[in-house]
Amino acid sequence: MKVIDHSYRVLYSELAQRALDAEFTSEYSLEGRFVSMQSRGRRYWYFDLSQPDGAKQRRYVGPVDDPEITARVAHFKDLKADYRARRKLVSTLTREAYLPRPDPLVGDIVQALAEAGFFRLRGVLVGTVAFQCYSALLGVRLSDVIMQTSDADFAQFHSISVAVEDAIPPVLQVLREVDPTFREIPHQVDGRVSTQFATRSGYKVEFLTPNTGSADYDGRPAPMPALGGAAAQPLRFLDFLIYEPVRAVLLHGAGVPVLVPAPERYAMHKLIVSTRRRLDNRDSAAKSDKDVRQAAMLMGAMIEQRRTADLADAYMEAWERGPAWREAIRLGLEAFDAASSVTVRTTLGQVVKKAGVDPAAYELSV
Repeated sequence: MKVIDHSYRVLYSELAQRALDAEFTSEYSLEGRFVSMQSRGRRYWYFDLSQPDGAKQRRYVGPVDDPEITARVAHFKDLKADYRARRKLVSTLTREAYLPRPDPLVGDIVQALAEAGFFRLRGVLVGTVAFQCYSALLGVRLSDVIMQTSDADFAQFHSISVAVEDAIPPVLQVLREVDPTFREIPHQVDGRVSTQFATRSGYKVEFLTPNTGSADYDGRPAPMPALGGAAAQPLRFLDFLIYEPVRAVLLHGAGVPVLVPAPERYAMHKLIVSTRRRLDNRDSAAKSDKDVRQAAMLMGAMIEQRRTADLADAYMEAWERGPAWREAIRLGLEAFDAASSVTVRTTLGQVVKKAGVDPAAYELSV
């Protein structure tokens, strides 16, 4: 695992800043204004734009306590897009630093949903496409072998989808602007709605949401008011994955600002779902193996980059969620090669011990 030169990491940080600035500049007209409103004890930014008939169009922007969003609200009139310069930065990072860039179709899909407002509405890019962002975020080169995928997954909390009182344009319309062969795939349980969309060539886009309720909701599509007519497939463990996502840039075009799971949560989630795939026999062994390799590679990268405290916190949080989670973690670590398993258990054990906690309580060693 090779560390990326510091100069390229600085370039990536500059790209991330410019891409988010450009996103703000392109999304909001100078004729409108930002207002803050309180909801359920928390303040949120909204953007008001007057319509020709005198009415106001209001769009959700994000929480006031997000410092990056609030800073851009304060300096909105000074922000300018620099599209050509950002394209050069993306080219430098992919050609010289060998950072991964998505397949053009995948990049266009993510960009289309970004421009439609999916990430503005606190949607999160998950799955292997999100994994492609971690090389730049962690400053290491991750294996291209485990970055190949035939689908793109997008997730959102149902509570957020309801609370924002805003929505992206119709999803099928957005996707057909990328590839006109996109079609809805009727859900197996309720054919009136769709959580998946596919091209003629078979590339799929799926929308997901956490299932934290009873087993009665397993397999039943959830209505998502913010997702432009799409429903979402409820999944266990997903709430852990997409809680407090981080900002990243997909290296496509001039850089696409996205939200992805925190790398430590992604690693732990893959560790857990790899065992669920095997136990439930719902997916192939190849997918389970890919989950294990992604988890092991991310954990190794975080240990190498001295981000062990974040990883240990995610490990302990998952461990404390109950017996099913603990068993999944045990089985996942057993699937690592012996050296990697020992490294993870020992390194995290040392971090936990420094925090004044007995590593044995989490089946870690020192």
